[in-house]
Amino acid sequence: MITRRFVLGGLLAGVALPTLAEVMETSPRPMARKGAAASRSASAAGDFSSLVEAAKLGGVVSFVVADARTGAVLAARQPDLALPPASVAKAVTALYALDRLGAGHRFATRVLAGGPVQGGVVQGDLILAGGGDPTLQTDQLGDLVARLAKSGIKGATGRFLYWDGALPRLTAIADDQPVHVGYNAAICGLNLNFNRVHFEWKRGGEDWQFAVDARGERFAPKVDMVRVALARRETPVFTYDPGRIEEWTVATSALGKGGSRWLPVRDPGRYVAEVFRTLARAQGITLAAPERMQARLDGTELGRVESAPLPEVLRGMLRFSTNLTAECVGLAASGAGGLAASAGAMNDWLRQAFGAEAALRDHSGLGGASRITTAGMARILVAAQAEGRGLRPILRDVGMKDDQGKVIEKHPVKVLAKSGTLNFVSGLAGHISPPGGRELVFAIFSGDPERRDAVPVGQREDPAGAKAWNGRARRLQGQLINRWAGAYG
Repeated sequence: MITRRFVLGGLLAGVALPTLAEVMETSPRPMARKGAAASRSASAAGDFSSLVEAAKLGGVVSFVVADARTGAVLAARQPDLALPPASVAKAVTALYALDRLGAGHRFATRVLAGGPVQGGVVQGDLILAGGGDPTLQTDQLGDLVARLAKSGIKGATGRFLYWDGALPRLTAIADDQPVHVGYNAAICGLNLNFNRVHFEWKRGGEDWQFAVDARGERFAPKVDMVRVALARRETPVFTYDPGRIEEWTVATSALGKGGSRWLPVRDPGRYVAEVFRTLARAQGITLAAPERMQARLDGTELGRVESAPLPEVLRGMLRFSTNLTAECVGLAASGAGGLAASAGAMNDWLRQAFGAEAALRDHSGLGGASRITTAGMARILVAAQAEGRGLRPILRDVGMKDDQGKVIEKHPVKVLAKSGTLNFVSGLAGHISPPGGRELVFAIFSGDPERRDAVPVGQREDPAGAKAWNGRARRLQGQLINRWAGAYG
């Protein structure tokens, strides 16, 4: 029986270096078998340095590939160098959330009555109570309102209250990202459309027509708490002014003939409450202007909408790399009052559960200050799999790729992994599963943090050179995995 202590011991033995200053490019391999197959394996295994050099990434490249069953390290390059994991951190968060919340966990958004219902009218306050659901969409909220109307609800004699305190209220995940990017979401216990509004513009002669709404597939309620105005300038493309009305300006030079994009909302609790009230009005339910509750108030439940079970939520998070989902599930799992404390609790859990050291600062990997080693990442994947709580069932098959980075269709080897990308930072970690051979775990982190930090914050959505750099990093990942599958699988 493979125990966690045995697995961790194998990992420790595999990455031990003669001295701290010496870098071991590849670990010793078993004696090659005779014949052409052995020759090909040896050649592939010895080609790692040339692949890294050919990628011309600058910065550093670190990797570990290990036997998934025993944890024995088969090859490594700078495995103990701590680097930003980018969105690979979400794989760690998924393990943490499953352990702390359980696979059966669902996030619930509820509508409560603060008094009895008479003639369809709540005699008291009506409360929209968030449970931290990061996946709630406008159509789900619209269907919830429709069910309330069908049950006979017409309004309330008291206030319309909303409670968003199930999670800490944060205006953004990371402070080193541009203000206008939707992936740097605000967080609270009430979230909608990943806390973004849909901004659309159309040219009509010399004028522009703007629309801001909470667009779903079947509902598109107008949003009044966010306004966008035209600014006749070249740069910056967007400016933002917080307040009760979130004011944006957009440069005319960026509009073209028309288009749309999602903009972040920095007070998502009030955003959800406003959208709910608008949807309710359309269904004949009259509510007062929304007011935030500072403390949770229980009442009689009138209706609710639940998220999918946690594994399904996490599968979507890993596939689409949704930062808000990662932060919400991580905060829910820790119960901490902020991202730094919550990530610290997850770091402590990693140390206790797997003996792995990490210095993660959030749950999504969006912040550039997070650090973990490829040795630590591989250790986590091996130990989790050995204990029957690995991520293979919810990881996406990213495909085996050729040397040009193109997926090889119908390849028998599956690569179940989580990728991560920041400017001049790229990561990939997961499992290599051949149809009949040895399963491997791996982690690859490439990064040039100094080059990333040199980019002004306002230009970090798409800085010069980042797309080409990340393309070369991803191509290197595919080349390494291809070689490892042939040499060790």
